[in-house]
Amino acid sequence: MISTRGRYALRVLVDIAEHGNGHFVKLDEIAQRQGLSEKYLESILAALTKHGLLHGKRSSFGGYMLTKPPQEYTIGSILQVTENTLAPVACLKESAPPCKNRQTCKTVAFWEEYFAVINDFLEKKTLADLLNGQADKAPCACPPPSRRI
Repeated sequence: MISTRGRYALRVLVDIAEHGNGHFVKLDEIAQRQGLSEKYLESILAALTKHGLLHGKRSSFGGYMLTKPPQEYTIGSILQVTENTLAPVACLKESAPPCKNRQTCKTVAFWEEYFAVINDFLEKKTLADLLNGQADKAPCACPPPSRRI
């Protein structure tokens, strides 16, 4: 599951791309448009800046600006900054210790394939796709998730 941090990072980057036009966008303006807390946004923006996805400038004319064109940001690269991992199971996490059952596990190949499909999808989608509404163009043939109690 993608956290609120990851979802908000996508929303903020779309906002900056829409309203920046090569200029810095102020934190308070982003927070107001997105209906999010400035304090929470500061931590997200700090991470995005630290990893080179945004350029931040502190001054009365400061704010945040994309460091590259929207089509050069993959959704996968953005989520890698905000999420600890996108691995569907613990044994596929990058920092996971070697699994003692890996050689005999009948499910690991399934999880590896699932993880590859998700990563491939996230790397093919860009910030430009979100800006242009292209991320939601493909019809979903999957049924809605069921809730089990």
